[in-house]
Amino acid sequence: MWLCNNTSSPSTIHFIHPSSLFILFIHFTSLLLSTPMAAFTLSPTTPTQLRSGNNGPFLPAQGLMAKSAGKPQLAGRERGMKVTCQAASIPADRVPDMEKRKLMNLLLLGAIGLPTTGMLLPYTYFFVPPGSGGGGGGTPAKDALGNDIVATEWLKTHGPGDRTLSQGLKGDPTYLVVENDRTLATYGINAVCTHLGCVVPWNKAENKFMCPCHGSQYNNQGKVVRGPAPLSLALAHADIDDGRVVFVPWVETDFRTGEAPWWS
Repeated sequence: MWLCNNTSSPSTIHFIHPSSLFILFIHFTSLLLSTPMAAFTLSPTTPTQLRSGNNGPFLPAQGLMAKSAGKPQLAGRERGMKVTCQAASIPADRVPDMEKRKLMNLLLLGAIGLPTTGMLLPYTYFFVPPGSGGGGGGTPAKDALGNDIVATEWLKTHGPGDRTLSQGLKGDPTYLVVENDRTLATYGINAVCTHLGCVVPWNKAENKFMCPCHGSQYNNQGKVVRGPAPLSLALAHADIDDGRVVFVPWVETDFRTGEAPWWS
């Protein structure tokens, strides 16, 4: 490639060898691949931008710079060329493909997040109590096998004064109480000790609930009569809905103490 500067001496002719252009292209490509967020521009060469002098022609700072020395026509071949490519960075908000990058990031986030959420959802159900709510907003009582308790069937196998555990509100063990007239009491007694959370068994011989962990005792209605437990056992309403026993939260005054329920 031959470039002639008409504004200077007509006899001054500068030569750029094709191999130098190839080296420039390879260097420019490597910079582009290693620095994706930078922009490289080469200013177009015009005859008026070429200057003659002792150091040969040059272009502006962001363009192509070529320096030669010696004979005008054979300087490129005899002494070689010095080519400089300058990378000019621009603000991130002016990068032409920034919106595409944001879109790809969102697509990548969705591709990872959706399957992860789908895998985690089944594990969350593990922490949900298995009992389902009844028609009146209560929780059906379950027996030891996980079946709904039918009042009439329960009374056939549980006599007067019986207190047997069932699954109650929030899955807590709750005693169903059979009255002396062979009917179910309208309340259930939560079996979780108010001291340190042990399950308190019913002692029929003593007619008490007696905790084996630290010796706390409760009367036959669950009222605390001996420490270290500080409070009575919690209560729940035991209602009959379509023949089945349903537990409903107790929010009224505790009939055993005459005080507001501490558990609600």
